[in-house]
Amino acid sequence: MRLSRLICILFLFGLAGLRPALAQQQATSSPYTVVMPVTDTSEAQRDSTFSSALAQVLARVAGGQDLRGKSGYDDALKSASGLVSQYQYQRSGDGIALQITFDRGAINHLVGQLGAPAAGVKPPVLLLVQGTDGSLLDGDSLDALARSAAAQGYGVVYPDPTQPPDLSRVAAVDPAEMAQLTSRYKTGLILVGKLHPGGVDWTLVSGGAAQSWQDQGPTEDGLFADAGAAMAARVGKQLNVIGSGTSDGKLWIDGVASAMDYAQLLNVLRGDPSVRTVTTLGAKDDGVLLEVSSSLPLSALASNLAAGGRLLQASSNHAGADASMRWLH
Repeated sequence: MRLSRLICILFLFGLAGLRPALAQQQATSSPYTVVMPVTDTSEAQRDSTFSSALAQVLARVAGGQDLRGKSGYDDALKSASGLVSQYQYQRSGDGIALQITFDRGAINHLVGQLGAPAAGVKPPVLLLVQGTDGSLLDGDSLDALARSAAAQGYGVVYPDPTQPPDLSRVAAVDPAEMAQLTSRYKTGLILVGKLHPGGVDWTLVSGGAAQSWQDQGPTEDGLFADAGAAMAARVGKQLNVIGSGTSDGKLWIDGVASAMDYAQLLNVLRGDPSVRTVTTLGAKDDGVLLEVSSSLPLSALASNLAAGGRLLQASSNHAGADASMRWLH
């Protein structure tokens, strides 16, 4: 697309203020709802479960930030029942579970009272774990990993077994493979695992970059539980950056091939709670240069945007830009 034509389109969409709500389309489940296993329906068991569930929800809404040391945190957990908007028991395998939904406004207010900056809810983690026979493990097999991740405030999603991704391309953060996965599963957080006797090889794709490590242990459940905690720690270190003041910088984004791409891009940026303002400075071919004001340093903002699954960080910066990314269709 010619530069002048794209700038004209950008200008027209900027005047029109086209900002369709994409957040609901991207959400796979409410961060304010938790399903917890219970042993009985007694009031004591229910109140204890409310407390554990609230801890998970607070971690989710705070973007994975550790709130446990904040003044008032323990008191909030003791009063968790007062924040519940609805709950219901349901069957879960051979037992029962309690589905709990907390009041959105009350939770957001509580997170603010605990002194956590608005971080937004992190997307779920796509689990691509290969068993020793080479097949992808399902939710039943990865329950220990899912529960460990949930305890840290991270939800998980599983791949469609009829359309398995190429794990080597995912681990290499291949743009085409990432575009397909993020379009289907609405996340840029992916944990790849390869199980072998006595251990697992892990690769975490977070913020558009890959981190790898190995773990050993006597049981699969133990390995998976450890992986959930390790994953959360690595994601948190990369994405849970707390800004001090306002940071301004230039963000280059290529892959913007149409006016609709541009409109959706603006929605993603403006929907991020750390972004204050976005101004289009120019365009060339399929790329746009944006002036962004954010409560986070631009490098941290780029990592958080990549975790959402619609953008991928570039290996090098475009001329004149402080950070560069690619829009994934």
